[in-house]
Amino acid sequence: MPRALWILIIGMAIYVTGASFLWPLNAIYVHEQLDKPLSVAGLVLMLNSAATMIGNLLGGFLFDRLGGFRSLMVGALLALAAVISLIFFHGWPHYPILLAVIGFGVGIVFPVANAYAGAIWPQGGRRAFNALYVAQNIGVAIGSALGGWIASYSFDSIFIANAFMYILFVFIAYFGLKHVHMEKGRKQEEGKTVATNAGNRIVWNALIILCIGYFLCWLSYVQWSTTIAAYTQELNISLKQYSFLWTVNGALIVLAQPLLSAAVHRWLRQVKRQMAVGFAIFVGSFFILLQATSFFDFIAAMVVLTIAEMLVWPAIPTVASRLAPEGKEGFYQGFVNSTATAGRMIGPVLGGFIVDTAGMKPLFVALIIFSSISFVTAFLYDRKLPKGKNEKKQTVTIV
Repeated sequence: MPRALWILIIGMAIYVTGASFLWPLNAIYVHEQLDKPLSVAGLVLMLNSAATMIGNLLGGFLFDRLGGFRSLMVGALLALAAVISLIFFHGWPHYPILLAVIGFGVGIVFPVANAYAGAIWPQGGRRAFNALYVAQNIGVAIGSALGGWIASYSFDSIFIANAFMYILFVFIAYFGLKHVHMEKGRKQEEGKTVATNAGNRIVWNALIILCIGYFLCWLSYVQWSTTIAAYTQELNISLKQYSFLWTVNGALIVLAQPLLSAAVHRWLRQVKRQMAVGFAIFVGSFFILLQATSFFDFIAAMVVLTIAEMLVWPAIPTVASRLAPEGKEGFYQGFVNSTATAGRMIGPVLGGFIVDTAGMKPLFVALIIFSSISFVTAFLYDRKLPKGKNEKKQTVTIV
């Protein structure tokens, strides 16, 4: 991998570590420290997600207009300013307002990082996005673990630690990426034949179809941290055991990469096939949940779910990068990221409604249906793409 991509990957691992100090504790802080009802905490989190979604779209737009470095710094500095403000102003109503600003800034950073990775190493295909995915998950694991430990001493320390990690990211990005030149023109000739007015519409429709599946998959996935979390308590599965499920998730994402890469290299060279298999495995994980009654059933479901996300999550931005016409790479990544954010925002509300009105079993049936629709979109999204673009841009080699 190019040196610049390594810098970006290390920087994003640090950035996500800082973000993960705070986000798992937001609801607890609003409810317990600010003495607000859980419904208000839910609205605060929804506001944060909405701001993140807007930031995703703006981040893609900025990448196409300003380039990777400047747009990355805009999002990072905006989030940093809000985090530093939180150190001094974390009461009500400052907290939800600053949290929304943080979500907006972070929302800019993530699609820019994806588009930047693809521009820095266009020959890398899925490998660039997969490396970012693994780095971000390492950050989530470390940040979530350290965040709970730091918060046990003082919530104020969480804001300071978060700010420190964001400052470190800004320094790494500024000194490591300032003089990085993105590769342009590689898709220019290809874009002339495909990214015409009609071609743009076809490619855009392909992205919409793909993102419908991505949205439904995220809507289903987020149930693990909301409705399914509550369901485990009804089955007398302890919080410690539930937390262990996410430890299994994080460990598999990092440790199983060599095995997964070998499997993809041998059987799933086409990213379309990789996505289809991943969506199918998602369906299987929810079938396991439909029958789950013990802790070991949930472990099995989590293992299967993790394999599915390892196949699907890095593949979607890879396809978006390959579909994007010249000059629209950032916008496409921003749209993909906003789709995932929308799924994370709507999922808890819809899941809670289904559980309250019908119960957990109907929810699992709904998740199976949603994941099955995602599976279908993996086959439909590229049917109308010009043959050259479809074949040339959908093959990804993993080493």
